[in-house]
Amino acid sequence: MKQIVQSASTGALSVRAVPVPRGKPGHLLVRTAASLISAGTERMVVEFAKRSLVGKARSRPDLVKQVLAKIHRDGLLATLDTVRARLDEPLPLGYSASGVVLEVGSGLEGRFQVGDRVAIAGAGIANHAEYNVAPGNLAASVPKDVSHFEACFGTLASIALNGVRLLEPKLGDVVGVIGAGLVGQLAAQLLAIHGCRVVCLDYSAERLALARSLGAEFTWNLADGSPSEFIGAQTNGVGCDGVVIAAATRSSEPFDTAADIARDRAKISLVGITGTAFPYREFMKKELSVVVSRSYGPGRYDSDFEKRNVKYPVGWIRWTEADNLAECVRLMSPSRTLRLNPTALTTHRFSIQDAAKAYELVTEGAEPHLGVVIEYPADQDGIAAPIPAIEIRSGPNPGPGRCALGVIGAGTFARSKLLPTLARHPQVMLHTVVTQRGVSAEDTQRKFGFRRCETHESAVFDDPEINAVVITTPHSTHAALTARALSAGKAVLVEKPLALTRDELNSVVEARNRSSAFFQVGFNRRFAPMIASLRRHLVPLPGPKSVLMRINAGQLAADSWQREPDEGNGRILGELCHFVDLARFLIGVPIMTVRADATRLVRGLCEDVAVAIRFGDGSLCTLVYTALGDPAYSKERIECYAGGTVATVDNFRTLEIAANGSVRRQSSRFKQDKGHRGELEAFVAAVVENAGAPVPESEIVETSLATIAIVESLRTGSVVSL
Repeated sequence: MKQIVQSASTGALSVRAVPVPRGKPGHLLVRTAASLISAGTERMVVEFAKRSLVGKARSRPDLVKQVLAKIHRDGLLATLDTVRARLDEPLPLGYSASGVVLEVGSGLEGRFQVGDRVAIAGAGIANHAEYNVAPGNLAASVPKDVSHFEACFGTLASIALNGVRLLEPKLGDVVGVIGAGLVGQLAAQLLAIHGCRVVCLDYSAERLALARSLGAEFTWNLADGSPSEFIGAQTNGVGCDGVVIAAATRSSEPFDTAADIARDRAKISLVGITGTAFPYREFMKKELSVVVSRSYGPGRYDSDFEKRNVKYPVGWIRWTEADNLAECVRLMSPSRTLRLNPTALTTHRFSIQDAAKAYELVTEGAEPHLGVVIEYPADQDGIAAPIPAIEIRSGPNPGPGRCALGVIGAGTFARSKLLPTLARHPQVMLHTVVTQRGVSAEDTQRKFGFRRCETHESAVFDDPEINAVVITTPHSTHAALTARALSAGKAVLVEKPLALTRDELNSVVEARNRSSAFFQVGFNRRFAPMIASLRRHLVPLPGPKSVLMRINAGQLAADSWQREPDEGNGRILGELCHFVDLARFLIGVPIMTVRADATRLVRGLCEDVAVAIRFGDGSLCTLVYTALGDPAYSKERIECYAGGTVATVDNFRTLEIAANGSVRRQSSRFKQDKGHRGELEAFVAAVVENAGAPVPESEIVETSLATIAIVESLRTGSVVSL
């Protein structure tokens, strides 16, 4: 399929041929018919991407602060790797589209049907692409008499509607709309439908004339000076009962204008992105209120609502973003006397193949424009054209002594830590990459030289040329994908964790027992040079050992996938397993019991725990994993006490061993080495030489079971024996 993407580093736009995305539970696979370019928002995104690194830094000082903190903690080179990987990621553009449903995911049965016409919303969801996958709560059925070219305005109309709802306007209220762009025009129409007297204010005489033709009672050209006297004359000196700011400007002038035209104790709804310095004295005198509209409405930025289709109680939240989207496309019906009229706002249409011209129009402003629509080819029935096959590049078959690799999942970690090393390895053939989003698969193929890119795992499992698989997908998929790879006779390197439950772990063990292939988990720290030195020091020491590990993990982003129970399932299973494995490696004997406790939960995720692990020889490891600390401080510290010696590793930057009254110190000044390269080289060598797993698989199963037992201990408050 074709999709419009942008380079985050250069800002260059391109139309790429990428694999069609996969449908999944709770989602719709939609064949796109039309999508709308939001001139203000998308122009801002494009202009930001085109800036130099210095320009990006000036406009986003918050990101600069994060980068500096990471340099201080992890070193310059590690930080540069992460930044480059982020900048190399292609950005899908678009967030307002309409199309036809091709597949209905489980959980949406009865709510949608194949062949339904729907409007879809969301950045990274309603992309400028021939096919999109949208969750049920970001889709709405389109009336039969509303065209796709109108329905693709649904998201922008929802933004306008939510801004209007926050004013709580009443019949006969005078409401000012500052800014007569797309959102302002839609807001003015919605207010007129609601029975309000609308006054539009803008610098464009053409846009003001359009607003009058679509229901605005009166308008004011801001180039003519202050509108105060004009508004006063129209309202008997009262002023506007409410004001919608729909302008896009760095200036705070819209707030000055709003204060000028608002009546006493009026409400101002901020929808556009403007300067936010407001005239305090005028706002104080009138006791004005400001509300900032949350995009499409309640549910926006709530991953439970948007990704898992959780329903809000109607008694508390009547109008969610899903309801706003449905109401907007309903109001577009020509059968209504008072209706939203997106057709009147459409100034240009471009085919997706001419996307560069469309964005040139929007960003350069070569001619007046308002609604710029991207249209996509469809068959004569208007339902869906056949899904085109992606032409794949051919290459030589892997010979003996090669690792022909299939990679499933290509997020930031894989692209920054794994794929660069694998791409340079002389014995690795990067055969096929699979991701859920076609644009990600195609971009990964392009950057790292894969022979094929796909969106279905079967492309890897069913290909006899592929003899090894790397899995870097969300945690909830690891066990099932590992079992499938083993059943297909392919060696597996799966990122941690191996499994989230005992049943999942058993399924992997059962698949391994039936397979001639091996599996390895991405416990890279046991391959780190400093850990190798530490273990060499510990192994010959007599008696039990006491190990203390402190992990200053830092806060997860509120919308991180690791918080999602159906993807990440939290950091205990997803990250703490690293350190359980590391303890098992350093002490070198089986784990017998675990006991865990957690701090009182004040957020929505349990991630502050203390764990005691007891080993068969009487050794003990205490793990403290917390998100309560300052991320400027070192992330990981390991202290080992054994045989009259003390050894510490601090953030994989320094290793100190105190023995016989002296201290030996080893440091890495520029870059951490957490063992990723060593892990990959060991895996490739095992595949090429058919030498079996680099890490004993029974040890990996033991470590995985111990991590699951930690969660069980937290639930029961008791010691759990393995």
